[in-house]
Amino acid sequence: MGKNNKKKSSLPHEKHLLLPLHSTAATTPVVDTHTHLLATYSWYRSKYSTGTFGDIYEFVRGLYVGRNVKAIVDVWCEPPVPRVWKELADSAISPEDRATMWGGVDYWFVMGVHPHEAKHYNDEVEKTILEAMAHPRCVGWGEIGLDYHYDHSSRQIQQRIFARQLRNAVALKKPLTIHTREAEEDTERILKAEVPVDHPIHIHCFTDSPEFARRLLDHFPNLHIGITGVISYSTNTNTSATVRHMVSRPEGPRFLLETDAPYMVPANIYDSLSEVKGRLPLCHTAMIPWVADFAAASGIDGWDTARIMRRANENARKVYGITIN
Repeated sequence: MGKNNKKKSSLPHEKHLLLPLHSTAATTPVVDTHTHLLATYSWYRSKYSTGTFGDIYEFVRGLYVGRNVKAIVDVWCEPPVPRVWKELADSAISPEDRATMWGGVDYWFVMGVHPHEAKHYNDEVEKTILEAMAHPRCVGWGEIGLDYHYDHSSRQIQQRIFARQLRNAVALKKPLTIHTREAEEDTERILKAEVPVDHPIHIHCFTDSPEFARRLLDHFPNLHIGITGVISYSTNTNTSATVRHMVSRPEGPRFLLETDAPYMVPANIYDSLSEVKGRLPLCHTAMIPWVADFAAASGIDGWDTARIMRRANENARKVYGITIN
């Protein structure tokens, strides 16, 4: 009994999920190019069973409105995809519904099958994805790719399903959201074999070697690299080194900002949350400015938080067609 009480008391009150307005976000729009909204809300409900927000829309309006969040790209990548994807997407078609349901936040989405779930990919799953690709709020196919860290699906199956999804997305001219982890050689080989050099690509939550990033950036001129809160973790130096390389490139940095919520709360956010005891149980889109803060502190001269966010927003338009009103 005492142990359970101690565990409960270590959970910060849900009021701390409503972040202070970041000084940069007050003037610079927040765009999250990769979030798992259903998982984030479900995680919230699991941690705060009697919490304030009764559905996803209330969650978004409660935590994002007033924090200058302008757009999110929601990611559906675990088959079978729940049909609620269509309810959320349909609720964001008209400007009036976006204003009413989403508090003015632009909702976009991508859909694909994650490499962990590649063994579950079949014709029926593909049929759902192809249906989603025709939706007016769909901006890409993903997240797809290879993950050799866990090997939840065999590497042979991962490679086969990765190539199959790439072919479909390329045929439809849909931007690609790529997951790659500890699979540099095979990811590079398959991408170069299946994807035209000028195709828009988002390498999501990049943590692999800077050399791998450089090779991809050199080959694909419309490839961009996603930065999440993992950049702030002491166990990861690759992402900061990759940011420094991107800033040094003659065309300028091709980075995107993302949360991968509910995962990877930025470690530096607690500098702004002096009243929080313990650790926040989930990440969410309003944390984007702190990701940009850490990137700005990664040894890149002339790039403050606001400039990083503005550039990332420009890149979101290039990759996904997201425009900020």
